Amino acid sequence: MIRRIIHIDEEKCNGCGLCAGACHEGAIDIIDGKAKLVRENFCDGFGDCLPGCPTGAITFEEREAPEYDEKAVQEAKEKKKMDEMKHVHHEDGCPGHQTMQFEQNTNDTPVQNIRPVSRLGQWPCQIKLIPTQAPFFNGAKLLIAADCTAYAYANMHEDFMKGKITIIGCPKLDAVDYTEKLTAIIRDNDIKSVTIVRMEVPCCGGLQRAAETALQASGKFIPWQVVTISRDGRILE
Repeated sequence: MIRRIIHIDEEKCNGCGLCAGACHEGAIDIIDGKAKLVRENFCDGFGDCLPGCPTGAITFEEREAPEYDEKAVQEAKEKKKMDEMKHVHHEDGCPGHQTMQFEQNTNDTPVQNIRPVSRLGQWPCQIKLIPTQAPFFNGAKLLIAADCTAYAYANMHEDFMKGKITIIGCPKLDAVDYTEKLTAIIRDNDIKSVTIVRMEVPCCGGLQRAAETALQASGKFIPWQVVTISRDGRILE
């Protein structure tokens, strides 16, 4: 059938992954550093992916394409959710996924020439692996951080992670929309505040947008802030 569907100009695409995160149907993947429409029957033609594209690589076109398959989209979402739950909770799975909470001594102060103190408060810390409900979320100050921030900003543990529960991710590498999971974490737990630490690069906008949307969708009024780190390790805002 002839219908409206998106077109991705690979010459303009910079692989930031914002479109893949914005596409709630899961029609777009990042392959070899470029966004590709890999499931035409998952594209509803509404264009949620268009506004966030920083290079203008996405447009509409009218062409022969499979009909939008809402049933297949919902089945894929349910399968993905079940796979994630099995990945995190399966007792016979990787022991690295086991949920743990650590005691943080927030009175420890690093001394010059002495090994720094870790401020990681729990395990796992990857957004894709962490459960949506866990004891360490109770009364937590939540830090949502882009993977690269800990490498770019030298004092990440003391300035941002200390006294918080830290969850990290990269929307470009994970090629997933974190919104649904972050919404569940904020909505279903007693979260006291949210701090979002991102890099200045465009692909980190997907993490910020997912966190902001999750805060709104949770129906809660929680203090929150966004901090942007430059590629050379400075706080920009």
